[in-house]
Amino acid sequence: MSRLGRFLEFSVHAPNILESLEFYKTLGFAEREIGDVWPHKYAVVSDGVLCIGLHDREFESPAITFVQQDLASRARKMNDHGFEFSLMRLDDDVFNELGLSDHDGHRVKMLEARTFSGGDEFDDDSTCGTWFELSLPTRDVLRAARFWAAVSPTVLRVREEPTTHMRFDAGGFALGLSESIALDSPSLCFRCHDKGALLAVIEKHALEHENFPGYEGAFVAIRAPEGTTIYAFNEDFLGESYEVDETDDRSDFPQKAG
Repeated sequence: MSRLGRFLEFSVHAPNILESLEFYKTLGFAEREIGDVWPHKYAVVSDGVLCIGLHDREFESPAITFVQQDLASRARKMNDHGFEFSLMRLDDDVFNELGLSDHDGHRVKMLEARTFSGGDEFDDDSTCGTWFELSLPTRDVLRAARFWAAVSPTVLRVREEPTTHMRFDAGGFALGLSESIALDSPSLCFRCHDKGALLAVIEKHALEHENFPGYEGAFVAIRAPEGTTIYAFNEDFLGESYEVDETDDRSDFPQKAG
């Protein structure tokens, strides 16, 4: 189980929320009902599994955002084990929030509560297909894994060739670490069931895209207005899943490796 909490959303800075919102709706995502937590403009889109938070405020974007109960207590434990926070907002009269980064500078946020409503009425797929991973670029997967293994110890899959790739279960969220030189930013990966339908939507709405972008055999990369890259594949590039034996975790919070 992830010690960061439960995955909430992939948070991005969207200078023009309406433009980004229309983009995701065009691809078959649905808008969710938000709360009144944030003072800035905010929207959430979802395919039933993946949620993307669109924020009209400047912050270290994108960020992988989790919900963690008793955030102050968790912050103390993480601090005792060597984790450094770039943001720590903990008080009785504020919405508690923590921010930190992994070894490659990818941002992680932890909130004390959800900021939008769930719902079973959402389908599990968009026109992009089935979401299967958020890919994070790294120059050294093993070094990057020291951070993620300490907070999300469940490894889903590992591949050594042609480039090293490791996938973790981060609070119900599939997070991949990739050494591919074709990957230059945190990106969303989908297994597309209807390639023709997706390409037709791209053409009809003149969406910014690149055919055969070079990342893991993706047949197209689509660029959202706020800069998020969506890769579509014919299949999961790590192939069929398999079980990874793991030792029992005997500590409440393992020491962060440097």
